Amino acid sequence: MKNITERHEFIIQQLKKNGKVNIIELIALMKVSGVTIRKDLKLLEDKNLLFRTRGGGSLHNPYATERTINEKEFINSDEKQKIAQAALTLIGQNDSISIGSGTTVFELARCLYPNKNLTVITPALKVALELSNRPNVEVLQLGGLIRPNSSSVAGSYAEKILSEISCGVLFLGVDGIDLDFGFSITNIAEATLNQKMIDTAQTLVIMADSTKFDRRGLGKICGFDQVQYLITDNKVSAQTLKMIEDKGVKVIIA
Repeated sequence: MKNITERHEFIIQQLKKNGKVNIIELIALMKVSGVTIRKDLKLLEDKNLLFRTRGGGSLHNPYATERTINEKEFINSDEKQKIAQAALTLIGQNDSISIGSGTTVFELARCLYPNKNLTVITPALKVALELSNRPNVEVLQLGGLIRPNSSSVAGSYAEKILSEISCGVLFLGVDGIDLDFGFSITNIAEATLNQKMIDTAQTLVIMADSTKFDRRGLGKICGFDQVQYLITDNKVSAQTLKMIEDKGVKVIIA
């Protein structure tokens, strides 16, 4: 398959079939060099026909973009509610938990009605307001400047409080899950705060619907080795889930 037009048509066909292509697989299928494949992918990206990724290409932009919390609230809302219900079972007998910012973890706050005293630590104003008058819930709101896009705080004030506390379980939402890069969000300041929150927790639970997979945000918050549980929906491929479990993460399908 030496003709450039034939190669490009074949790559597009594979993209439409699988959603992404891998350079090593294309080399085997097309019988051409890796250099040629990379040039082809560059040309197709220049024509806005794909997004180049590490080791291949994708029909979807692999880099997460920051949206406001109001925009994200209605995206995959049913999946987020199911993920939140599954997350409830992981609170167990802990008397303190942390809930990060984002619409998926906010659903956990909405359905959280503990039958015993529970302290909830959070940087998210919406989470704090949701739980502020909830029976058996005491809220520790982290301080600092509130970011309009996420209605959440970030910065040194919040980090100082975190340096003096610990909790049983931390529930975090993310903007990107990448098998090589790990878990990430789109804002650097909040990524740093999430890293500090991870340091305070005995157990880390990531809550993310299927749209967050094969994407990267600007700020990495952790690798797979720091995560105990990942809760997601049933639209993630079995192959991807198997690779994640092989990294030591327990996957729960909501």
